[in-house]
Amino acid sequence: MIAIAAGSLALTGCSKNEGGKSGKDSKKDQKEAAVQSKAVTYVDAAGSTGPAKDVPGAKPGGTITVYQEAGLSHLDPSQIYVSDAGQVANLLFRRLTQFQEDDKGNVSVVGDLATDSGKSSDGGKTWTFTLKDGIKDENGNPITSADVRHTVERQYAKFIFDGPTYLQTWLSGAEYRKALPGGGFDGKHLPASVLDTPDDKTVVFHFDQARPDLPQTLAMAGYAVVPAKGDTKERYEKKPVSTGPYKIAENKAGKTLKLVKNTNWDPKTDSVRHQYVDGFTIQFGVTESTQTKRLIADEGDNKNAIQLTNGVEATQIQDVINNPEASKRTVKGYQPYVMTLTFNLDRVKDKKVREAVTYAVNSKSLIAGEGGAYGGDVAPNYFAPTLPGYEPSYDPYGRLKTPQGNIAKAKEILKGVPAAEKKIVFAYANSEAGQKRKVAIEDALTKVGFDVVAKEVDAASYYEQIGKLKNPYDAYITGWGQDWPSPGTVVTPIYDGSQVFDGSANYSHVKDPKVDALIKKALTQNPTEAAKTWKEAHHYLLENVIPAAPLWYTKQFQISGSNVGGARYGSVSSLIDITRLYLKS
Repeated sequence: MIAIAAGSLALTGCSKNEGGKSGKDSKKDQKEAAVQSKAVTYVDAAGSTGPAKDVPGAKPGGTITVYQEAGLSHLDPSQIYVSDAGQVANLLFRRLTQFQEDDKGNVSVVGDLATDSGKSSDGGKTWTFTLKDGIKDENGNPITSADVRHTVERQYAKFIFDGPTYLQTWLSGAEYRKALPGGGFDGKHLPASVLDTPDDKTVVFHFDQARPDLPQTLAMAGYAVVPAKGDTKERYEKKPVSTGPYKIAENKAGKTLKLVKNTNWDPKTDSVRHQYVDGFTIQFGVTESTQTKRLIADEGDNKNAIQLTNGVEATQIQDVINNPEASKRTVKGYQPYVMTLTFNLDRVKDKKVREAVTYAVNSKSLIAGEGGAYGGDVAPNYFAPTLPGYEPSYDPYGRLKTPQGNIAKAKEILKGVPAAEKKIVFAYANSEAGQKRKVAIEDALTKVGFDVVAKEVDAASYYEQIGKLKNPYDAYITGWGQDWPSPGTVVTPIYDGSQVFDGSANYSHVKDPKVDALIKKALTQNPTEAAKTWKEAHHYLLENVIPAAPLWYTKQFQISGSNVGGARYGSVSSLIDITRLYLKS
């Protein structure tokens, strides 16, 4: 899944989607989280036809205020792979397919721009999509297969560096940019044997092996359609063209983002989204603590406000829990993210150092900063409770028994390690949550003899900065969750050696032949066989490579104003489901 926004408290869904029941009981929460590991179903044309099912009691009109501490990572959909921009993308951008969620948290894939979730042939190597009639962008231009081709091909351009790479890699291999270095802008295109658009309505993908997960891949925000008309390349971030129910009216970077109704969006073509409110005004720079205070008080415009990816600030959680009126306005649930202290293996080359840090880190202290049991649970490994293959008792570093860290063991491992290798340059986001995490990491590592040099990084561009191969940091906290229910969407993007490049999610720069071989093997196996291979890869990574120290599994706990209706926890976004909100009066 998309990386969790830096400094967010947040995570993914509950068994019944009525706001979620995630709380203090970790075992119960993890059992409910397992619902997210269920296979996603693919829906036909009948289930892909709009309009979306009405939200009971919904009324039109008004503007919802949205609070967010850090600015958005990106607005160009091809660059979106982080939860903050992903949440906004649900209002602005449509894709060939889209995830649909029912009231019980069950998720399916429906046709979004396409008439259905896709038709496969040739043993799953070929996928054909037919575009719906009557779909236009915000400027009234019809969306055609040429726009889909343009969207796919621009992903090959060098200026697209932060989004998902599944599709490009499947079509053209790990070095996909070499297949189309101009990204289609120079008049050169992918051949019909790879991507075929025989007419305005038809899009055909050809792969060298079966790709059964393609409908889920294309539902990602990073594959939302970018109309060829209006694509300004690097400048597209400032004013992207909408295909969803809302469009951008004003964008003051890092300050405000105003969305208004897109009058060219046709609800009859959309089975997922609604357009109840007149617009959304996103205010950036509002800290989690300020957001929480305003929403607890529930006065004036705050009655019409929500949190985007931030959550209830940790020290105010009890204020919300013990206030029945405020508590009923919350949504909560288990997210798919595993937070880790990730090592830059180009700099932290001594395995003993990585092992010592993994024993030393204090999960208990970090989770306290997230809100205690309402903010997360101790993570003994890299697989979240939402992922197929999750092993709750797999705990090679004794994290469950010593969540506060094993200081003695860490000191023992560090004996004989040169002083120069005990210096750790730690990057942290300049947000309230980032500050708390910095203190916890510094405290834990200093106790065992490390010299921690903390470096502040802008929260809005945090993942972009640590995603640079030549970044000047030894370690940084990252969060990753499944893109769909498969270990392949966790192990592959963050530990595949072919994914080591600027903007990649392989933040540790792992290049291990055994890991690469296991990934390649698993991707060709049926799910039952693959499960064993993913398990082997997981254990080998954690015990032999140690690219990161597992810290905690995340939960989300958000509050909204009393006049906001339709609020529920979204299993897909791992946040409040922003597509169905309305104002009660």
